[in-house]
Amino acid sequence: MEENKARQIEEIEALSSIYEDALELETDSSYALRIHEESVKARLHIRLDEDYPGTSPPTYSLSAPSLSTAERRALCLQLDNIYLDNLGECIVFLWVEEVRSFLQNLRDTECEGEAEENLVEDICDNLNIQATISEVESPCPIIFTGECFEDRKSVFQGHVSVIKSPGDVKAALNKLYENKKIANASHNIYAFRISSDEKKTLLQDCEDDGETAAGGRLLHLLEILDLKNILVIVSRWYGGIHLGPDRFKHINNAARLKNSSKKDEKIA
Repeated sequence: MEENKARQIEEIEALSSIYEDALELETDSSYALRIHEESVKARLHIRLDEDYPGTSPPTYSLSAPSLSTAERRALCLQLDNIYLDNLGECIVFLWVEEVRSFLQNLRDTECEGEAEENLVEDICDNLNIQATISEVESPCPIIFTGECFEDRKSVFQGHVSVIKSPGDVKAALNKLYENKKIANASHNIYAFRISSDEKKTLLQDCEDDGETAAGGRLLHLLEILDLKNILVIVSRWYGGIHLGPDRFKHINNAARLKNSSKKDEKIA
């Protein structure tokens, strides 16, 4: 076990020197790596068992909002095969580079062909929610807001809206920000998914608003629940005490509006 621990420390030091700020240390046996290939992003979370690398693999979770379910499964299968091909060896570097290569190939594939390029451009245009309110043609959708709840002086509140277009996203955000308390929150994290059966497309995006990785986790929650045509915003007012991983649990709970003790209020 001591030999495994020494090898784990050595591997983390090597990863830190290679990936620098992309490595997020949580504990001496838990960390995450951010992997970006231009617009395609992923986050690989690693937890080291005391028997790694000797007789067991590290436990991992992969957050990659832009990947489809089939793509995610294919990538996870490749990671599992890398472990099987390198039993007893430190493999996190190999995993990271495999994820990087997978994302690169995915991006290259998406860019092939003029029709696909036009589709990507259309999606990027639709995601440009920096347009002014005058450019939003659709009226503001109804927004349901849950009650605030607090942990160690940090306050969380969830908001949910049914949407049909990027214009609805912009309209809902503008309506929320008319509330000065919400506009002045430390973070307004959001994620949305818009499905079009007619065009057979799924448009999705997220925003951390300074809360690192929170937007991606919120979007991942929507994917797990298979929710479509929905916008979820979580407002957090930071109380000065770091909550660590607990903040993600609270963000998820706020997104589900689980902490409301009375009927959710309509904002619009």
